[in-house]
Order: sequence, then C-alpha cells, then structure tokens
Amino acid sequence: MGMESKQIDGVHIKRVVRHEDERGYFSELLKRGEPGFHTIEQTSYAVCKHGVIKAFHFHDYWESWVVIEGKALIVMHDIRADSPTKGKTQTVSAGENEPLIISIPPGVAHGYKALGKKNVGMLYHAAEAYNSTRKDQIGTIAFDSPDIGFDWNSHG
Repeated sequence: MGMESKQIDGVHIKRVVRHEDERGYFSELLKRGEPGFHTIEQTSYAVCKHGVIKAFHFHDYWESWVVIEGKALIVMHDIRADSPTKGKTQTVSAGENEPLIISIPPGVAHGYKALGKKNVGMLYHAAEAYNSTRKDQIGTIAFDSPDIGFDWNSHG
C-alpha cells in the first residue's frame, strides 16, 4: 500500500478498487458507513507541479485526500497533545497507479511532494468548509521544521 512508516492513530487508508472493462473503469471513492468516511462540507481540487513540496498544514476537522493524476508522497505528523502516536510521522505513496483515499484526523499536520515528472492532481474532501475569517481553523508548519525533522530530499 505504499506505507513506509508507523501508522498514526486515527489515520485511515483505503485502497480504491477499479472496476474495469473495455470502456474504461469506475471507482467508488467515499461512502457513508465506511471507515474513514466523514461528512463532507467542501471538496477542492489542486494541481501541484512536479518536484514541489506543499507542507505542512493542519486543521480542526477531518480531510480525505485522493491523488487523481501523477504520484505524491504524502507525509503526516501527529501534533495532537493527547494522542498515543504524538510525534510520529507516517508517509504514504499514492497516485493514479496507486489509488488510495487517505483520511487525516484533526490535529495531524500533513503535506505532500509531487513525485516523478508529472504534475499531481489532488482532490481534498473536507469535513468543514473553509472560512477565511476563522483564524483558528487552520495552522501551518514549515516543510523543513526541525520539530518534525522530515527529510524530503530522500524521497523522489
């Protein structure tokens, strides 16, 4: 499944099943009642140029990521004070040829690096709609923060 490190408490990863025939394929991404599903108030799409790092951010709601195009290294770091996996980092490789849904709990910092030569196209399903006037909804941490200590150069 592309996981390279310790599982963070509450992170859920679902392998997406493709139902293929001569016309193409169909996949169910998120379905109510499945582990990792949370109410979705906003879905966004982002494109990231190959080699770019977009990290780290965190918020007070669930988010589920799906890489639609290209390949990404997704990096999560548990910053929750009361978590049994506080301080742990988890990495997951996902992409158009490794279709996964990564559901990230509130308080887990996350980001990604676009791997390979192709741009990354990513869907973000958020359990809460972004509100630019609510400054406590989201936070950021530098991609090279010594508090996290992740070596982005050793990947892709």
